[in-house]
Amino acid sequence: MSEAVDLFLELAAIPSPPGEERGVADVVLRYLRGLGLEPDEDDCGERIGSTAGNVYARVEPTAEGTPIFLCAHMDTVPPDGELAPIVEDGVVRNSGGTILGGDNKAAVTAMLEGVRRVVSEGVPHAGIELVFTPKEEVGLLGANAFDHDRLDAQIGWVYDQEGAMGEVVLGAPWSRALEVRFHGRSAHAGMAPEEGRSAIQAAAKAIADLRLGRVDELTTANVGTISGGTAGNVVPEWCTFLAEARCHDEAKLADFVQEMLDAFSFAATETDCDVETTMRKSYDGYRLKRDEPAVALAAAAFARCGIEPRYGLSGGGADANVFNERGRRCVNLAHGVFGFHTPDEHVSVADLERMVDVTVALAEAARE
Repeated sequence: MSEAVDLFLELAAIPSPPGEERGVADVVLRYLRGLGLEPDEDDCGERIGSTAGNVYARVEPTAEGTPIFLCAHMDTVPPDGELAPIVEDGVVRNSGGTILGGDNKAAVTAMLEGVRRVVSEGVPHAGIELVFTPKEEVGLLGANAFDHDRLDAQIGWVYDQEGAMGEVVLGAPWSRALEVRFHGRSAHAGMAPEEGRSAIQAAAKAIADLRLGRVDELTTANVGTISGGTAGNVVPEWCTFLAEARCHDEAKLADFVQEMLDAFSFAATETDCDVETTMRKSYDGYRLKRDEPAVALAAAAFARCGIEPRYGLSGGGADANVFNERGRRCVNLAHGVFGFHTPDEHVSVADLERMVDVTVALAEAARE
C-alpha cells in the first residue's frame, strides 16, 4: 500500500472525538518533524476543553507566487463502536460498525502527504502553511481559537465537503443555535393533574409549531435533543430542547429565528408556562465568486489532476467559515469521502491518493 494509505489507516484507528485529539495531534507533530519542519502547538486546548491545541507548521517558500494555507480538523464525531479500518476492493472502510473518520482524517492525510511530496521532490512553491484544529465538530472551536494573524497567506483551503472529488464550495450558511427551557409546575399526575402545568406539553406545542427540516432552498431547521420530567406520574416542571437554524441569507435567518422565538413565547402563554431561550452564533456564512483567486486556483488544481471542477453550496459549517469571517479567503473542497458521520463512511484508495495530487497541484498553481 502507498504511504498515504498507511498514514490514513494509522489515523483512522485513533479515537479522536471532540476534546480528545491528543493521539492524532501527536501523529501530526511527529510527521511534520519527520519532514524537517518545526511545527508548534498553541495553548487553546485548555481554554476550549481539549487534550490538544491547534498544530501549525510553515514550509518556507522556494519560488515567487501566492502563499497558501491548508487546514484540516483532527476530531471526528464520537464513534460508537470499534475503530478497525480495513481496505477491501480498493475502498477504505471501518469494520467496527461505526464511523471511519474520513471526516476529516482523509484531509489530514492528503495535506501531510502532499506537503511531503512538495518537500521531498523539491516542488517549487510560494510558501505553504498548515493548520490542524481540534473540536471542529462541536462548533469550530479550534479554528475560532487560532491566532489567524500568524498566517502570511491570505487564501487557503479545507477539504471538508462530502462527495465526489471536484466540487468547489462557493458558500456556506449562517447558523444559530438555541437552547429552549420551559418551566411549568409539578403535581401528582393522577391525584391533582389540574394543579400542574406541563413543561413537556409546552415544549411539544412549541416544536409542533416550528417549520423544521428543509424549510426552503436556503433555510434548514432542526430540533436535535429534548429532555425533561422526573417520573411517569409527575406533571413535569421542566423541559429543555436544543434547536438550530441555518440559512444562506443572513437577514432571512434573523427573520426565521424570530419566528421560532415567537413560537416559543406563544406555546408558553397557551400552556401557562414560562420559557427561557439562549441563542448563540454557531458560525457566520460566506459567499465566494468563481473568479476569486482561491476559487480559481482550486479549479485549476482539480483540472491539473484530470478532475472536472464543479461548483456548489454547502449546507454545513466548516473551519472555512471561520477563516472567511477573519478575512482569509478559504474554500472548502470535496475530497472523495462518502457517508460522513455514519457507519457507511468510506473513501477509495484512488481518491485518497488523488487528493494528495490535488494538494501538490494547489501549491504548483499558486506558484504560477
